[in-house]
Amino acid sequence: MQEVYFFISLVAVISLLTGCAGYPSLLSFPFDRGGRSLNSAASELTPYLASRYLVFASDRNGSQAIYLFDAIDRRLLSLPGLNSLDQIASSPSISEDGRYIVFTASRQGKTAIYLYDRQTQQRREIAPDLLAEVRNPIISADGSKVAFEAAKNGQWDIMIYDLSGRVLVNENQ
Repeated sequence: MQEVYFFISLVAVISLLTGCAGYPSLLSFPFDRGGRSLNSAASELTPYLASRYLVFASDRNGSQAIYLFDAIDRRLLSLPGLNSLDQIASSPSISEDGRYIVFTASRQGKTAIYLYDRQTQQRREIAPDLLAEVRNPIISADGSKVAFEAAKNGQWDIMIYDLSGRVLVNENQ
């Protein structure tokens, strides 16, 4: 029985290391003290990779904001209208096609979940009527749903919303 378990574990480790796309590779990106590249002297928090896009929070320009890096073109992409000087942005996630970014932003002690549309360059709060603490948003690969944690009465529950702000799943129901 021990040999079977070891074989299954070894197969699982090999599968994990090789992945679905063949041999794993290490990507090297340049360091730029000015913050114009992926790597900088600043803190890079909660990176999230989807397809060719890497979205992360960083304080590289003096206040914490969301950044988007294109791993194929190897450059930071502009996100006009996403970041606000009076908010602290964190916990970003991006749809597979790179169109939608969800993230949390805190202002005066209140944290909310926001959706940013790169095509229209607009951002909006996903659940403006939700009276709860929120954290850890993630968007589905196709960009149609947003899941996050919400605590209405001190207990964290999972919520799922569509992009129009309609509740699809409330774990507490």
